[in-house]
Amino acid sequence: MARIKWRLGANQNIFSTFRLRWSYMKHCWHSLTINSHMNSSYAIDVCMTPIFWIVDNYTHCLGPFFVVGVAVLTTVVVSIAYWIGLPFWWAKSQLATILLLIFGNWVLLNIIFHYVMAVITPPGHPPEGVSQVEAVSMCSKCITPKPPRTHHCSVCNRCILKMDHHCPWLNNCVGYANHRYFFLYMLYTTMGCLLLIVAGVEIGHKYLWLDHSEPWTELEPLEGHPVQYNLSGHIIPVTHPHEYDDILLPAAVHNLPTPAVHTDESSPARRRILWFMAVTNVAVVIALGSLCTWHAKLITRGETSVESHINEAETKRFLQVNRIYINPYNFGSKKNWKLFLGLVRGRSFWRTVLLPSWHRPEGNGLTFHTVHDAPFEDEWP
Repeated sequence: MARIKWRLGANQNIFSTFRLRWSYMKHCWHSLTINSHMNSSYAIDVCMTPIFWIVDNYTHCLGPFFVVGVAVLTTVVVSIAYWIGLPFWWAKSQLATILLLIFGNWVLLNIIFHYVMAVITPPGHPPEGVSQVEAVSMCSKCITPKPPRTHHCSVCNRCILKMDHHCPWLNNCVGYANHRYFFLYMLYTTMGCLLLIVAGVEIGHKYLWLDHSEPWTELEPLEGHPVQYNLSGHIIPVTHPHEYDDILLPAAVHNLPTPAVHTDESSPARRRILWFMAVTNVAVVIALGSLCTWHAKLITRGETSVESHINEAETKRFLQVNRIYINPYNFGSKKNWKLFLGLVRGRSFWRTVLLPSWHRPEGNGLTFHTVHDAPFEDEWP
């Protein structure tokens, strides 16, 4: 009996130890989570830390492959457009073909120019010896002064002037010096894909949606004797070759339609290529068109992608104290677009936007005019 009581006592000790450990773990968990510094944003940041680490350490390695992928995909799409679209439209209307060639090659020229410039143009970095007047804070990673609108890129591992974001498709940051190239590349690429979709609707309807069923082919030889029809419609068995060649067949028999045969235009390979073009162009229009629309809204408000989150947080913070936050770089939609596109110092829209232009943005990227400064005109000093 004493032996049984000893076992029960040992089990009670184990249970008490387990309860103590469980209470200790709950206390530790509550101490780490239930405090004034804990919120949903902080929890999400902690959970996303491994993903951030992968992006920061490996995005720069994958960047060159993304650039090559964009170049190859653009070359393939343009080559298919010339191979299939050009003969189709030339046979349909030579005037329409000439107009499509002029407009399409103008768009292609702008796509190539703005993509190459966005890739090779440095976004801008704070120079050494930034004065205290130009700096507004210190970078905790670079341990250097930060001018206004400058943010640290964890992929490039340096501060970027007027940073918008790091784009892996460019293998480069989008910032002060190449933001215009990046936006116009997205705009012209969306226009080019829309052009291919509109010009290819009829081609797709002809080769993808129309019935191109396989013609009937005889897999096994027929058994029995061949037959012919006489003028009365009766069947005459043919026992010897050319026995009844002189018999006239009914007109209905002569006018029977011939079975459809495959041509190169409706070959399975061509159909797969057209499906590839349709899926690729629609996907680019949806993805790149949405991104271009979002950046257009940011430009209209005079802010970058990074600043949009900062301004949103500041707006909420000011509302809590019954104040209104004003973006210091928002001069109104018209002036914001003119400053972004560089339509100052007498530059015209057709030469600056409709045609490739190498002009740099105004200023030096270290200081920016704000709505709190004295009014300034489009002609910068």
